Amino acid sequence: MLYLIQNRKTHTVCNKRKMKCPACNKTLKKVKVSVQGAKNRVLSYQCSNCDYFTFEQKSSKRVIEELRETPLKIKQKVVKLSGDRLGLYLNKHIVDSLDIKKGESVYISVPDKKHILIEISL
Repeated sequence: MLYLIQNRKTHTVCNKRKMKCPACNKTLKKVKVSVQGAKNRVLSYQCSNCDYFTFEQKSSKRVIEELRETPLKIKQKVVKLSGDRLGLYLNKHIVDSLDIKKGESVYISVPDKKHILIEISL
């Protein structure tokens, strides 16, 4: 069985048993690669001779979909405003993704001691 793995401008044609590096013709090693934020791993084929590598398409797509489903999570600092008041700055990526505008009202809930829920009023 033959199948094609694409990596930018190069193509690696292989059979199920031994894949050859398109750059140096050495056998590629199969390696499962962890991706930060994903539980699944990506299957990679790597050449120990010339550092060529490519990723298997099916596992790559699975990890990309998993990362798309992961909620945006960005670390923010709590800042002192005045008196006993504290505040949070919202990162530009959060503001843009939620289309929040200055002066809009939000509802804040505290479901437990480790979470703050901010709901945008429509």
